[in-house]
Amino acid sequence: MDPDFLSLLPEELTEYMKEAGYPAFRGKQVFEWLHKKQVMDPAEMTNLPKELKERLTAGLHPLEELRRQTSSRDGTVKFLFSLYDGQAIETVFMPSNYGHSLCISSQAGCRMGCSFCASTIGGLVRNLTPGEMLSQVYEAVRRTGKRVDSIVVMGTGEPLDNYENLIRFLKLISAPEGYQLSLRSITVSSCGLVPKIRELAEEGLPITFALSLHASTDEERQKLMPIAKRYTIRETLDACKYYFDRTHRRVTFEYSLVGGVNDSKAHAERLSRLLKPMNGHVNLIPINPIRERDYQRGNDESVHVFKNILEKNGINVTIRRSMGSDIDAACGQLRLTALKNSPKPE
Repeated sequence: MDPDFLSLLPEELTEYMKEAGYPAFRGKQVFEWLHKKQVMDPAEMTNLPKELKERLTAGLHPLEELRRQTSSRDGTVKFLFSLYDGQAIETVFMPSNYGHSLCISSQAGCRMGCSFCASTIGGLVRNLTPGEMLSQVYEAVRRTGKRVDSIVVMGTGEPLDNYENLIRFLKLISAPEGYQLSLRSITVSSCGLVPKIRELAEEGLPITFALSLHASTDEERQKLMPIAKRYTIRETLDACKYYFDRTHRRVTFEYSLVGGVNDSKAHAERLSRLLKPMNGHVNLIPINPIRERDYQRGNDESVHVFKNILEKNGINVTIRRSMGSDIDAACGQLRLTALKNSPKPE
């Protein structure tokens, strides 16, 4: 059985070619076609023999675009892609004058159960392969005609719940023989799988780690995020401190502001006290409302009041710029809409 060629590291692809009876240099050629030129159709790989092209065809699974939404306000493009087995994933391209960013998914569905997120409705179906994660980048480049300058692994799924494939993806996207994206331009977001945060710290990869915090007490966090019932805030922050100590990379703390739930002045003061000892950065995220949830976005004034309290207490903080607010912007919303509208089996 042919391997998933897009998921193979350069040395693995070279070894495969030798074992299959091809010259070793074919591995380098194929890797460059896939990762440097982002060519997914072997018929276009002009310097390869016909037999090898046929073998590659059997082991490559290009994404199919099911739907695309483009924001008339800021040019954000949200793709819904179909995988080889019919599962659907979301990818969001966010243009900017300072470089284009891409938010990719790491799983089809999610089992973390965060109450404000559409991605988890329906649970986890399966992990994405490294090649499927890479394909989101390459397809976005091909379909927009723009180079992706930074990546956030913050779409559907919990990246650290797909740990081995995530690490392989990071090595592939940054490979000097391929796309050559700097690891410093990649952010991995997690709801807080404490052992995996510590394991990630040991990898020595200069990525940015972002923790989805969203509350300043265990009681409040447990209402929003089931993972908080397994790991306390103190255990989670200790893991973040370990990450900083090992990597010297500042941790980002994501805090989704839910109107009337966690966005009061008292919440801001508690959050300030909690994060004061941490050498981190807070990213405030006014939530995009989800039709299936009761949570609502607070007004702009409450967001800025919250930010000002953090700044007054010496916390480094920014408000995430809302992108694609006129399309299905909430994470998982486009996929969820497609699942609901898909024909039911008889």
